[in-house]
Amino acid sequence: MEATRRSTFLSFQPPAITEAEIDAVAETLRSGWLTTGPRTAELEARLREYLEARHVLAVSSGTAALHLSLVALGVGPGDEVITTPITWPATANVIVHCGATPVFADVRDDTLNVDPDHVAALVNERTKAIVPVDLYGQPADLDPLRELGLPLVEDAAHAAESRYRGRKVGSISDLTCFSLYATKNIAAGEGGLISTSSDELAARLDDLRVMRRGHGSLYDIAVPGYKANLSDVLATIALVQFDKLAEHAERRRRQVEIYDETVAELDGVEAVARDPRDLHANHLYVVRITFAGRDEVQRALADENVGTSIHFLPVHRLSAYRDRLAPHQPPLPVAERAGREVLSLPLSPAHSDDDIRDAAAALRRVHERLNR
Repeated sequence: MEATRRSTFLSFQPPAITEAEIDAVAETLRSGWLTTGPRTAELEARLREYLEARHVLAVSSGTAALHLSLVALGVGPGDEVITTPITWPATANVIVHCGATPVFADVRDDTLNVDPDHVAALVNERTKAIVPVDLYGQPADLDPLRELGLPLVEDAAHAAESRYRGRKVGSISDLTCFSLYATKNIAAGEGGLISTSSDELAARLDDLRVMRRGHGSLYDIAVPGYKANLSDVLATIALVQFDKLAEHAERRRRQVEIYDETVAELDGVEAVARDPRDLHANHLYVVRITFAGRDEVQRALADENVGTSIHFLPVHRLSAYRDRLAPHQPPLPVAERAGREVLSLPLSPAHSDDDIRDAAAALRRVHERLNR
């Protein structure tokens, strides 16, 4: 047996915030800009270059990014939007917020990303768009999805650094949505980004994210939009985090290597696949647990002072969606099995390599106790 459990609790995914972010926020506060201003514009400009996209629009959250993207495409009542059940519920919630019906396609057993063949089988005259998810930082298989000829709204909340077959995520789909949530690879606390190469969609999104154009007695609105702009305070945090992206990516890469070495030794613990043709963002390290019950393993790791999480329970099995399923919604056996097995281990640039070694050692001890 290895050393005993940690003396302090290892949080699952704390943000890596330093004095640099604090000082930058103080500078922004002194500038007088609290709402959308020059720092937000700088964030958009820098992300346009990084994402290799014609347009990047900053918004209030990743959820807002998805919602406004569907609204910009004209998704509404009577429409269907195909997506994956292995995702945070926001991916499906925004479809409902538009008055449309989510239709869930099953996922591939290796990456747990949506299966393009299953998506193709669900397309009908009511299908208005497809919303794939770049799960854990692994890009969805975008080329066969694009070949279906429907608008693609890519949920890239986990995938700010990813590349798909050499192309930057953010430059491929009609609309790509990123999150700046506290746990994300570029963490601002809250916030989101939308990238697109369409001038028309960018103009619609710009009208939708703010409430008015102009000032004084000359202001006007083009559409009944939403209050979904990003503040300069949050943009400032995101800019500092963006400057650290390469450093943080290297820390996560080392942490993934530590886990990979451990998982390779444990029967009944399997890391979710990463496609070698793509650049994975390493946003989450997720394993599938079959040597014992997943929930039992999660409790045992908590007893070892190691925090974990679950990404994700299948959305179609949640209470809000059981009665909303389209009449032709197929069974989703791969997603349901994954929902019983997945467990996310601590991964964050705020952690040291030794923290991750502690988590890996705890997993070995739990495996020895519970393996049967």
